[in-house]
Amino acid sequence: AAAPVAAAPLAAAPAAAAPAPAAGGGMMSGLMGSMASGMATGVGMSVADRAVDSMMGPRQTEVVHRNEGAPAAASVANCQSQQDQLNQCTQTNPGNASACQFYLDTLKACQQTH
Repeated sequence: AAAPVAAAPLAAAPAAAAPAPAAGGGMMSGLMGSMASGMATGVGMSVADRAVDSMMGPRQTEVVHRNEGAPAAASVANCQSQQDQLNQCTQTNPGNASACQFYLDTLKACQQTH
């Protein structure tokens, strides 16, 4: 009797590669995805800002307006004598602002009219 011959083990089949994701949609799907992501980020930031404001109180900003241009320069030239008087008063009365209040008021009145 012949000894049974063992069958050679079958080699394992290589695992099939995962299918590549479909590259459909084109540019508009990428743009819409980015827009949706941006909106979600914006909403998240807004919610976080409100949460911080609720714990720490609302933030306050101060807006400073500066009138830079020809009209402001003209008023400075028109009120130069008042400016000089105020400067002279503050130099002769250091630390005593109330002594120069009259000159300050005169300068402000001049700047408002010019």
